[in-house]
Amino acid sequence: MQDRTMEFSAIKENDDKLENTLKLVYEALVEKGYNPINQIVGYLLSEDPTYITTYNNARNEIRHIDRDELLQEMVRNYLGVKAKERKI
Repeated sequence: MQDRTMEFSAIKENDDKLENTLKLVYEALVEKGYNPINQIVGYLLSEDPTYITTYNNARNEIRHIDRDELLQEMVRNYLGVKAKERKI
């Protein structure tokens, strides 16, 4: 019988979901002719979903992710902080 406690981390799975959602939203905004960076920043600052197009279900998808979590991940990526360096 093992006496060690297993540690579970959902960071990678969550990172993938955030990345995939953000890419989907970005691509939908580009396809509809919007400036995707401006629109995503508008959404993040205001939490107003009308900044995001409904095309390809982008508006619904971005509303399924936590805005604070998305901002944290974006800052981590900008600063180059690796997953294993994170303090949870």
